[in-house]
Amino acid sequence: MSATAGQAQSERSLAERLGFKSGQVVQEIGFDEDVSEELRESIEAIIGGELVDEDYEDVVDVVLLWWREDDGDLFDELSEWLAALDDGGQIWLLTPKAGRDGHVEPSDIGEAATLAGLSQTKSVSAAGEWSGTLLVAPKTRK
Repeated sequence: MSATAGQAQSERSLAERLGFKSGQVVQEIGFDEDVSEELRESIEAIIGGELVDEDYEDVVDVVLLWWREDDGDLFDELSEWLAALDDGGQIWLLTPKAGRDGHVEPSDIGEAATLAGLSQTKSVSAAGEWSGTLLVAPKTRK
């Protein structure tokens, strides 16, 4: 196996581990120079297309939200992007890992998610510097 093939497999596995699937529309919010390019490329490889940005005006399957402590009010941000989700959609909230600049305390994530009507379903190490928290909306929301 070539290094490139091995790298492609590793990238696919990263997004697959987070549950991304072919054909999904993924809207990326909070992009900055500190995001994980490896994770972004992995997701694009799985979904078979590019991530859409915050100007996208249709419903999406997943919102990929890069969030840092100083980015503002997390509840407001989650509430805003909740409306962009298709039925059964989810938000992957990506925050800097503990000890890194911009780290967000899990209790703050839990409080903002609950207030926005979201449920936390899992937390993972999403990329080298980033933790991921999967947030889902109730199935009956309208």
